[in-house]
Amino acid sequence: MTKDILLVTGLSGAGKSTVLKTLEDLGWEVVDNLPLALLDRLLEAPLAQGAADGTQPLALGIGARTRDFDPKRIIERIRALREGHGLDVGMLFLDCAGAELERRYSETRRRHPLAPDRPASDGIARERELLAPLREWANRLIDTTDLSANMLAQKVRSTFAVSGSDAPVLSIQSFGFARGIPRNADLVFDMRFLRNPHWDSVLRPGTGLDADVSAYVAADPAYPAAMEQIGSLLELLIPRYRAEGKAYVSVAIGCTGGRHRSVHVAEHLARRLRDAGFSPTITHRDLGAAPQDSLEGPPASK
Repeated sequence: MTKDILLVTGLSGAGKSTVLKTLEDLGWEVVDNLPLALLDRLLEAPLAQGAADGTQPLALGIGARTRDFDPKRIIERIRALREGHGLDVGMLFLDCAGAELERRYSETRRRHPLAPDRPASDGIARERELLAPLREWANRLIDTTDLSANMLAQKVRSTFAVSGSDAPVLSIQSFGFARGIPRNADLVFDMRFLRNPHWDSVLRPGTGLDADVSAYVAADPAYPAAMEQIGSLLELLIPRYRAEGKAYVSVAIGCTGGRHRSVHVAEHLARRLRDAGFSPTITHRDLGAAPQDSLEGPPASK
């Protein structure tokens, strides 16, 4: 049975859909407008695949449009779940100034659910009165009056992220420019400024996974400063991507053929990011390609 439950409620137009979508992206199981009578059945249902340890939290969206909606019964039911089942049940209430809600309804041209044939202000006032017991009882409150949808989503991420679930899936890929840039790369770094092991007859058959090739690449005078700055940039940007809710971040490291410099640098950066607490996966797209002089261009002059 799910141990953590969050009821999300509040004024219509205050951002409940945004909150629920963000929670779902963070790894919560989300159910909106579930009739209270079905809550027990939902809690006893088997957990979704991948959540067999019972740690996946559950978010329930409730509001004036929920069938059999009754604030007093909801409060009583939550107390029973806490005391009788030992569940951690919380409530998030989304509030918003009436004038801002009226503006939102005017912009979207939607009718207020409690005033389909009257001004939105009437529905807002009626709903505010109806939800007053839940607002008073809620242990979390977010006023969305001055929050955009993106700002609200960021606030939810920072408050309710399941441990580790908000981190984007991070991948690092080496490649050769001569064979095309990966389509889905978010960040591309060009290693062709480093000296090229391809033009060393001893190193050419090897790859960036070999110690002698790695040592050759790392001996380039520009290498230490470049790796430090690229690594620092990635450590700065990846958390920012997470704050924006980006689910996947792909870093592409390129050289000419994709067998030497890019492979070594991708491995180097992956180790650095793991040491910094990230969990990158790494692939080498062109590692198995045969070395070709025609792809590499002329050797650098000494």
